[in-house]
This record gives sequence, C-alpha cells and structure tokens, in this order.
Amino acid sequence: MDCIFCKITSGQIPTNFVAVSEHAVAFNDISPRQPLHVLVVPKKHFTDVSELTKAAPEILADLMALAVQVAGDKSEGSFRLSFNTGEKAGQSVFHAHAHVTSVEPR
Repeated sequence: MDCIFCKITSGQIPTNFVAVSEHAVAFNDISPRQPLHVLVVPKKHFTDVSELTKAAPEILADLMALAVQVAGDKSEGSFRLSFNTGEKAGQSVFHAHAHVTSVEPR
C-alpha cells in the first residue's frame, strides 16, 4: 500500500508528532487552512471515518479523545473537529483522519 499516512504512522516518514495515543497520532498539517491545523490519524489504515466507525469503534474513540486533547492543549478553547469522507467532500488522502482547526491557537 502506498499511503502517506501509513508511512507517517509507521515512522517511514519522519514526523514531529504533536501528540500520540495507543491507536492514533497527531501532527501539523503541511498546508494549514487555519492558524492551528492538526491532523489526527489512526495508526491502522482505514479508508475513511465511515469505515473506521464500522470496523473499529474503539480506535475511533481513541482518535476522538486524542483530537480533544490536542484541541485543549493547542487552542484557546474554540476549535473545529472535522472529517472529509470521499473525494467530493474534499478528502484527498484516503486514510481516515480528523482535522483539528482553530483561529485561536495557544
């Protein structure tokens, strides 16, 4: 599989992680759309959040907890948490991931 997020989570592509949990990692987006833009990615490959939800709700719960932790650590309290599912919705990397964004970074 030639998935960039799989390469990041496995350490094949060196990345400075913002936070790490048992099942997920968080790192800064290389093309941020807000002053704070962090991606939270499961370590295991799932195509999108729909597949992740059906196949591994415990991994989704871990990913969500990590996203909330990142938002608490990196924002002033106002943040957006979003998933793009499918190309028409803006998904460009087909490995499930959440975007934590805020106009008020810490």
